[in-house]
Amino acid sequence: MSDLHQQNYQRFIDQVKADRVMWGLRFGDEWVVCDSTEFEDTEVMPVWSTEAQARAQCVDEWADYEPFEITLAEFLEIWVEDLSEDGVRIGPNWDEELDGIELDVLELVKDFA
Repeated sequence: MSDLHQQNYQRFIDQVKADRVMWGLRFGDEWVVCDSTEFEDTEVMPVWSTEAQARAQCVDEWADYEPFEITLAEFLEIWVEDLSEDGVRIGPNWDEELDGIELDVLELVKDFA
């Protein structure tokens, strides 16, 4: 993991721990997921630590999507199991080019502890 990605990830962890929320993008019942650049046949759900960062991604093919708050409690109680079962990885605080780290959801949970 590059230093920039590590710093960005640490900001994500710190901000989500402080605010107790993270942000995904949703249109109706559909959440944004992307193909992994690291693993074949794997999807990644990008999430951001602030609404502003998530809103900045609502352009082009995601123009109809809106930032949607996911509380940390809801993420830990519901999302972790569902994402893990589906084999979906997490992309915390991806930048405008959708560049960033891809984590197994259980790795993320450990860093919230």
